[in-house]
Amino acid sequence: MRRRKEFIGRVISSKMQKTIVVKVARMQRHPKYNKILKRYNKFKAHDEKNSAAAGDTVRIAETRPLSKDKRFRLVEVIKKAAISSEVVQ
Repeated sequence: MRRRKEFIGRVISSKMQKTIVVKVARMQRHPKYNKILKRYNKFKAHDEKNSAAAGDTVRIAETRPLSKDKRFRLVEVIKKAAISSEVVQ
């Protein structure tokens, strides 16, 4: 059986009902210049209890399609943000 993907990222938006947007960073080497680059992906994740806020560090896991864009669910909030009302970029 295939293991489901898990990512750790930062919540950049929690303005939707039961949905958060998580920004996940990954490191990638440039094929020609061999410089390490930081690349980002944004994933929409299901947050059943609306427990995550903007700025929180969270773990998300792959799941069945829940809507048009949602393919992940919130597993845990690793670290709460110091100021949760601030919009994080």
